[in-house]
Amino acid sequence: MGVNLLHSINYFKTDRLQRVQIAFQGRYMLLKSNEEYSCRTFEMSPGEVSLFAPVVAMPGERVVLYLNELGRFTGAITRHTETGFEMSLQLTPKKRDRLADQLTWYANRSALDVEDRRRHDRVVPLMDLTVLRLTRGDEHIVRIRTLSLSGVAIETDHIIPLGAEVTVGNTPAKVVRILDDGVACEFVRHFRPGEIDETTRL
Repeated sequence: MGVNLLHSINYFKTDRLQRVQIAFQGRYMLLKSNEEYSCRTFEMSPGEVSLFAPVVAMPGERVVLYLNELGRFTGAITRHTETGFEMSLQLTPKKRDRLADQLTWYANRSALDVEDRRRHDRVVPLMDLTVLRLTRGDEHIVRIRTLSLSGVAIETDHIIPLGAEVTVGNTPAKVVRILDDGVACEFVRHFRPGEIDETTRL
C-alpha cells in the first residue's frame, strides 16, 4: 500500500497536534522553481510534516505536497533537517480534524498489522501432502508449501480458478491468489493461536 510504520509511534492522546512517525510515499513541488521531486514522510501531525527530500529551499518557500495515501496539501517550509525539511500544512479546522483521525487510523492499523503478522507466521508442515477437493467433485493430491492461521499455500500442476471454493484436507477454504506453481487459499474459519504447528494435518 506504500505505508510503513517506523520503529517508534507517538500516538495521538489529548494533544491532537502530536506527531506520529509514519512513512508515506509521495512527491512535492517547490512553487518558486516549479520543480517536482519524490519524497517520503518521516513524522507527521495535522499541522506539519517532516520529509525525507532530495532538494530543499529557503524557509518560507511555498510547497505543494502530494501523498499517495492522503492526497494533496499546501504549506511552507519551516526549517531544514539533515535529510530534508519540515513544512507547515495549511488546513481548515475540519480538514485538520480529519487528518488527525486518518493519522491515528494508519498508526493503529500498522501496529495491529505487525501483531497480526507475528500471529500469522507461516510454518512448513511435516506431513505436506494432502487432498484438494473442488465443489464440482474433482480431487487432487497437492503439496502444502506453507501453512498459517489464516491460510495455506499449495503447490499443484492443476489449474484451480481464482475464487474457487475448495476443501484442503478437511478444511474449507477459498482460492485468493494464483501462484507460479499453485494457489494460495484463505481458510473459511481462521485457526486460533496455538492450533497449528509443524505437526498439523489439515
